[in-house]
Amino acid sequence: MTKPLSHRRRPEARSGEILDAALAVFSEEGFSAARMETVANRAGLSKGAVYLYFKSKDAILEALIERSVGELARNTAKIVEQFAAVDPVDTYRNLLRAMFTAIANPSINAAPRIVFAEAGRNAKLARYYREHVIDIGKAAIGVLIEAGIARGKFRHIDREVAMRCIAGPAIAQLMLTVVFALPDDPRLDPTQLADDISDVVLNGLLITEPSPRENPS
Repeated sequence: MTKPLSHRRRPEARSGEILDAALAVFSEEGFSAARMETVANRAGLSKGAVYLYFKSKDAILEALIERSVGELARNTAKIVEQFAAVDPVDTYRNLLRAMFTAIANPSINAAPRIVFAEAGRNAKLARYYREHVIDIGKAAIGVLIEAGIARGKFRHIDREVAMRCIAGPAIAQLMLTVVFALPDDPRLDPTQLADDISDVVLNGLLITEPSPRENPS
């Protein structure tokens, strides 16, 4: 007998269960070694049922990227578009806080960790991540830099240099806390760390005048 509609799982709910199962399997076994059958078993489905939602392992990983760092990149672009022209400095600070907080979330940092391990031998995957995450972030940073220059807040600087200065700390945070983390590493508050890094990026390393954090008055 067919189950009433109210008791059936919605397709998007089933898709999410498959993605959760795949993320666990990819994390435990590595993407290359993982098998669709294992993912199906973890999700409580037949392998054929999984293929109704995702045509390949690559398609699953792409979906994992989209719902984690892909969504983060798109949200970053929206924040920049909405606020950069008003206050580019504060926008940058808030962006870095948001990125560092997101990076600390295992549901977000797991997909890029898998991508970093596979990108060197999977050109298609590397290109997908570049186009759907990195390029979106680069474009947003370009908008932020242009807004800062227009507002007289940022000096003129090569866009590629600016992108690396602004995005570099988030990439370093991801590498140090996820890819190369050690058990005895100090646990740093991501928001405080983001604020401290923002001060260095915005003020530079050369001593000119005390920053608000350093001025005792």
